[in-house]
Amino acid sequence: MNAASPHGQNTLRAFAALIVLALLWGYNWVVMKHALEFAGAFQFAAMRTFYGALCLFALLLIMRKPLKPRELPTLILLGVLQTCGFTGMIIWALVEGGAGKTAVLTYTMPFWVMVLAWPLLGEKIRGAQWFAVLSSVMGLVIILDPLHLGTGWFSMLLAILGGVFWAISVIVAKKLHQRVPDMDLMSLTAWQMLFGSLPLVVVAFMVPAGPINWTPNFIGAVLFNAVLCNALAWLLWLYALQHLPAGIASMTSLLAPVIGVLAAWLQLGETPTPGEILGMLLIGLALLIISLHSMRAKEVVDPAMGQD
Repeated sequence: MNAASPHGQNTLRAFAALIVLALLWGYNWVVMKHALEFAGAFQFAAMRTFYGALCLFALLLIMRKPLKPRELPTLILLGVLQTCGFTGMIIWALVEGGAGKTAVLTYTMPFWVMVLAWPLLGEKIRGAQWFAVLSSVMGLVIILDPLHLGTGWFSMLLAILGGVFWAISVIVAKKLHQRVPDMDLMSLTAWQMLFGSLPLVVVAFMVPAGPINWTPNFIGAVLFNAVLCNALAWLLWLYALQHLPAGIASMTSLLAPVIGVLAAWLQLGETPTPGEILGMLLIGLALLIISLHSMRAKEVVDPAMGQD
């Protein structure tokens, strides 16, 4: 197929969208870590998700997409899992943990999807997927270093739990899309993000925290999250899913944490230890195996695999 053809042009645009998306989601780990210097964890998490939901609703109005929510109980459950659970865990993890390590541990999500899909969806682990399981477990063990647990163990546990919450939301979303295949994905994302942001808003008012320091840097971090990493990123993500071959889009799960680690290394001075580098490489290998398996099996990437 000629790259100048409409199909070839759409594919190139989709690849470009995916690269921009990986840069946004990858670098955002540094942005979020920096934002916590000016506000409490739950204050920032609430603003990040609530304003992000408002941006998505604005997009729905501009694009004249349906606003009325469908499958309300499932939307609320998705909000609790992907927006409240996932975002709450990763922001909390960033309070004391490094941005790069948190990114890598959170992006174990495809591994947890593969493991949890067996009992919840009946999708058994087969063939090369077992190498992904082994590589992921080895990587997690090396990074966690259970024989020498230091003060960062709680942060690492929160990051892993964030990945687990994200994985469960992917499985719930898969079941929803099987049941209601014509549901508008942008509307679904906006409503689940709104529902998931409300508990974070409540917690932000309940948990003691100092006054927010409304510096230009903090305002920029909130806008970066709400406008770029939510509204724009979801447009790019859905566009990539529509125009790329099955499984290619899952490569974002490889690029984003790599960018997060490099950015944290260069900008925050978070130099990984040799053991952490080995663990990260093993987790990256597992994600690569999972992505290649998805491509060979022509599996459809669920939109919920996009980061809130």
